[in-house]
Amino acid sequence: MADFSRGLAQCGARVIGLGEHAAPSLPAAVRRSLSDYIRVPSLVDTDSVLAAVRAHAFSTSIERVECLWEPFMGLAAEMREMLDVRGMHKEQTELFRDKEKMKDALDAAGLRTPRHVTAKGTEAIRAAANTMGFPLVVKPIAGAGSAHTHEVRDEMSLAVAVADVGDYREVSVEEYIEGEEYTFDTVCANGRILYENIAWYRPKPIVGRNVEWISMQTVNLRNLERPELAAGRELGRRVIETLGFRTGFTHMEWFLTPSGEAVFGEIGGRPPGGRSVDLMNFSNDFDIYTGWAEAVTRGEFSQTAHRRYNAAAIFKRARGQGHIREIHGLEDLRRRFGEHIVVEDLLPIGAPRRNWRQTLLSDGYLIVRHPQLERTLEIADAVGTDLQIDAR
Repeated sequence: MADFSRGLAQCGARVIGLGEHAAPSLPAAVRRSLSDYIRVPSLVDTDSVLAAVRAHAFSTSIERVECLWEPFMGLAAEMREMLDVRGMHKEQTELFRDKEKMKDALDAAGLRTPRHVTAKGTEAIRAAANTMGFPLVVKPIAGAGSAHTHEVRDEMSLAVAVADVGDYREVSVEEYIEGEEYTFDTVCANGRILYENIAWYRPKPIVGRNVEWISMQTVNLRNLERPELAAGRELGRRVIETLGFRTGFTHMEWFLTPSGEAVFGEIGGRPPGGRSVDLMNFSNDFDIYTGWAEAVTRGEFSQTAHRRYNAAAIFKRARGQGHIREIHGLEDLRRRFGEHIVVEDLLPIGAPRRNWRQTLLSDGYLIVRHPQLERTLEIADAVGTDLQIDAR
């Protein structure tokens, strides 16, 4: 968020922050980018937030509302409607939040999505599973990332999924798509795609987010012209057109089946998380935060996508519980791969271990890059196996 605010300020926008924290407690980089700040008691209290923004709008002209965090996309839409400014309003925002509505819209346009039904409560989920058949996926309708998302291949794993999502959460029960999972990310202005990006998840998040010892990877691909990616790129462009997205960042996930078919996963009208935006910068040696800001303020994107590198983020989880006590293998990785390691961000010795189920970043990460994809994967895999963090 700090870099997105910086990008707007560098483009000449007057940036008004909206948040729950006191202004002096904000990071210095954020404070430097803000021309003003509206503090509210709670962002989940929609009425009080709208009232505070409405009062501020009497003295300051607000021309755009930008939200880059999934839980508050709906709040941003309500602010746009209240202020009568451009951007996604509530009805369109629902297409990017409600996984069933987005798939229904794409089904109507003839685009390939997994077979899917909506269910709420134990009995409805089990009935949907019986109709769909194994394997399948159970995921929240309005979830973000892979939280509470389950791969279900038998009655035992179905029971685990049902127990996790509970009787109160509406879920999508859908066909499990075999194959690799990729992203299709864009920066758009006025309905035009100004920048495209594809990343590869190793392994699929539905696997990596549920197996503790796995060091998940997001691999930003240098060559988007690889033949196997063509169907996914075309699918992504058609999805954006069908949903009527106009200006800003999009983050779509899609599957490439063993037969070469591209199948839609889901899309958000926001940037990806998990340091994926930074990976784009490391792949291109540009500043996509400023590029995004140019798109939303001027309708242009002056950054040059050099695509010099593949870039990979490898997320590490400590062994054991408690506090970080030892880090093994980092010096050897530095010796072996040197300049190809561009970011080291691991929890320091003595820090409490994070809950690996609640954060993709886990106990830290490394970012590596190399012009050759095979070499990038080799380095990323070495980080995954040779770097170990112990907690106790």
